[in-house]
Parts: sequence; C-alpha cells; structure tokens
Amino acid sequence: MHIDLRQLRHFIALVEHRSFVAAAAAVNLSQSAFSRSIQTLEHNVGCRLVDRASKELAPTRQGQLVLEHSRRLVHGAHNLVNEINQFNGATTGMVRFGSGPAPAGGLVPRAVARFVTEFPAARTCFQVDNWQALNRRLMAEEIEFFVADTRQFEADPDYRVHKLTPQRWYFCCRAGHPLTERNEVRARDLFDYPMATTLRPPNIRKVLSEMSGRQDFLPNVECEHGYALLNVVMQSDTIGIACRGNLRPYQDEERLVALELVDLTAEQEEACHTRYGIVSRVGYGLSPLAQGLVRQLIACDGEG
Repeated sequence: MHIDLRQLRHFIALVEHRSFVAAAAAVNLSQSAFSRSIQTLEHNVGCRLVDRASKELAPTRQGQLVLEHSRRLVHGAHNLVNEINQFNGATTGMVRFGSGPAPAGGLVPRAVARFVTEFPAARTCFQVDNWQALNRRLMAEEIEFFVADTRQFEADPDYRVHKLTPQRWYFCCRAGHPLTERNEVRARDLFDYPMATTLRPPNIRKVLSEMSGRQDFLPNVECEHGYALLNVVMQSDTIGIACRGNLRPYQDEERLVALELVDLTAEQEEACHTRYGIVSRVGYGLSPLAQGLVRQLIACDGEG
C-alpha cells in the first residue's frame, strides 16, 4: 500500500471543510485535481473514506480510522523536519507566514527587518490577507503562523494565540478636508462623507453601525489593503480608518489628519482598539526560523 502525505493532507482538509470546493481552495488545487487526489487515496487504501451521499461528507468508519492516523502522520512529519532543523541549528531556509493588513503596515515590516539582520541567509515570504484567508493557508500548511485579528481563535483549543498589545485606531481624512476646519468633530459628522475601510475586524462594523444609527453599515469603499484605502482618503473627501502607527508617516508629511471625536462613549472608545495576535496551530511546532521571527514580532510589539 502506497501512502502519500500530500493525499493525507488533502483528506484532512476535506474532513475539516466538508466540501470538495472549499477544501480544494484551501490547499490551492483545482477541484478536479483535488478530487483525483482523494480518489487515488481511496484506491490505495481500498475503501471509501467519505460518504458522498451525505451533505456533510461525513467520514466513513474506515475514513475515521484513516483520519486519525493521517493527523498523527502529518503532525509527525512536520515536527520531524522542525526537530532536525533545530538539531542542525538551521539559520538558512524559508519561513512563510501571514499578516493582516494593519499589522503589515507597521509591526510586521519592523520585525522582518530585524529578522533579516539576525538571519541574513534565510528567506522570508509573508502573505497579506484577511484572517479567513490566512487561516485557510495555515490549515493547508502553506504558512506556519499569521498575525491578525484573534477573536475567532482565542477559545479554540486547536489554536495557539499570543496576544499583542491593543492599538488604538482612528478615523482620518486628508489635510484640508472640511472636517479639519471645525472646532469639534462628532461621530454623526463622519457620515456626511463617503467611508473607506475594511470590515474584517468585527468591532469596526459594530462601531460604525452604532455611530451611524444604522442596523448594518456598508462602506462606500471596502478593501483589505490599508495603504490602498489611505491613498483613496488622501485623494478625496472620503473618511478612512487606520492605527496610529500606520497613520504616522502620512501625518508627519501633513497629508492625513487623525480625527478626535468629542462624543465617543466609553464603550465605543474601548471598541476602537485592535485585537491582534500571533496565531499558530496546536500540535505543530514552529521551525527555528519561525521561532526567531516570532521573537522579533513580540520584541517590536513590546517597544510600541
């Protein structure tokens, strides 16, 4: 019997996503290639692994057994590589991780800059995306960890979360915007203008809904890349949202202004903070290079 680790990973993804389409996307394969991989695994073990007549694609009894062994084998292979690298004191190779748009605008570049100084022979590759997409890459073992909003992972025993210092985020506008001429700016004043923001962190959507008095809030411009949004803000009367660290370079150049609202409630003030952290999977040890990068992220976070 021939067992291929890639096929085992694909089977694990299928069970976790309960969909051939979603699982194929999670491991970056076409649906036809993913289906062939599962069929080949079933052929090799000599039985059906999932009940295709079930909407949930539940594992068969044999599939449950294969799933348990698959997880142990995939975990073991991952940890074996890491332990060999640790034994050899590896300082070369590739570290792959992910970042949400806001951390990618400040914290992550500072940490990567220090990391490449410490490990000049290593290669670093990081993907900037929303936490849902980053989690799919983590599950597919395409990245070792990611830095993003942690709300969905803090109570999940399958994830390891290191919380980072909350950062205050602000509404902002271009220099010379009509709101900068006012002595006081209130929350309701913001909604006289278009809004450009991401809605992935759920607290942003909640705050905007409350401030606008709407049951739900949809921005005029929605994007996952913070700098793209800020460039829209700089070239229009649009209102944006950004953390102080990401705003500072534009403020120093007098291109953007952070708006201080005079009527925020204590609850709204508290909600205007990030809840970011470093997320990895329990049972998957980080490589020495990934550990080095995480150390730099925590150090940079501690410095503010």
